[in-house]
Amino acid sequence: MADRKLLYKIPAAFAGHKVLEFLTSKGYSRGLQTILKKDPECVLVNGEESFLNRILNEGDELFIWIKELTSSEKIPPVDLPVNIVYEDEDIVVVDKPAKMPIHPSMKNYENTLGNALAYRYRSQGDQFVYRCINRLDRDTTGLTVIAKHMLSACALYDQMVGREIKRTYLAIVEGIFAEGCVCEGLDSRVAAGVRFADGLGVIDLPLGRKPDSAIERMVDLEAGERAVTHFEVLAAGGGMSFLKLNLETGRTHQIRVHMTAIGHPLIGDFLYNPDNRQMTRQALHAGELILRHPVTGEQMTFKAPLPEDMSEIVSSIDPGVCR
Repeated sequence: MADRKLLYKIPAAFAGHKVLEFLTSKGYSRGLQTILKKDPECVLVNGEESFLNRILNEGDELFIWIKELTSSEKIPPVDLPVNIVYEDEDIVVVDKPAKMPIHPSMKNYENTLGNALAYRYRSQGDQFVYRCINRLDRDTTGLTVIAKHMLSACALYDQMVGREIKRTYLAIVEGIFAEGCVCEGLDSRVAAGVRFADGLGVIDLPLGRKPDSAIERMVDLEAGERAVTHFEVLAAGGGMSFLKLNLETGRTHQIRVHMTAIGHPLIGDFLYNPDNRQMTRQALHAGELILRHPVTGEQMTFKAPLPEDMSEIVSSIDPGVCR
C-alpha cells in the first residue's frame, strides 16, 4: 500500500476553527475529506480519532493519513526509459521525450508516460494512481508534473485552475518577425488579436475544435474559448525564428494553432504545417515549470535543456543561443 502521513501543528490563526476548515486551507478537496472521514485511522487529533467538525486549539497536533489502496487498472506497467528531474513523497517531475504520449489510448496503449511510471512504482512494490497535472502533446518534449497522491493532485489542480503554475516553452517557427509586418495578409479580425513590438508579441485569439476533426483545433472568433499566448523572439535567421513562449491560458494545441494563425507555424508540425520536413515532430519544448509545492507551499522552479533535434537547428540560426 502506498500512503502519505502528514502531521500538522495547529497555529493560533486556526484556534477555534474546525478540522475541515484547516484541511480546506491546506488544499484538501471535499472529496478527499469525505474519503478521510470514512476511515478512523486517517484523522487523529493529539493521537485520538477525530471527526472533521472537531474544534481545534492552538498547538493541537493533527495527523492525516492519505491511503492509496489501488493502482490505475487501465495502465499496464511497461519498462520504458523515463527522465526524472525531481521526485519526493508528493510529486514527480519528468522531462518527457518526443514520441511518448502522456496517457494510454486505443492506438497508444503501452508506450506512454503513464506506462513508464506505472512500471517504476509497481516494481518498487508501491500502488500507483496516475495523476498527470499539465499535459503535453505526444511529440512535445519537456517538463510535466505528476501528483503522487490525492492531496498533491487536489492542490496542483487548484493551481492549474488558478493559473498559478507557470510554463515556459521554446519553439522554432517558420519565418522572420519584422516590426510592423506581423499582421500583413491576415484577416482583419485575426490581426486585431495580435500585437508585436521590440521582439515581444501577444496573441489573443479564441480557439475551438475544427469541424469534423476530433484532434485539430482552430481560431474560432465566434464560439471559441479565449486563449492568450505571449512570445519573445530569441533569434532569427535562415527563414526561421526561435521563440520563448508563455501561456496565459492552456487550451489544447494553443501554441501550435496560434502560431499557424499568424503565418508562423512550427517547423515539423505535421498536423498544422504538413509541408515542413525540417524535423520529424513539432519543434516545441516545455523548458521551464514553476509551481508551489502542494504540501510545503515552497515555490519551485524546474528546467529542462533543449532536446538535441531542436538544439541542432537553433545552432544553425544563432550559435550563441541556448549555451
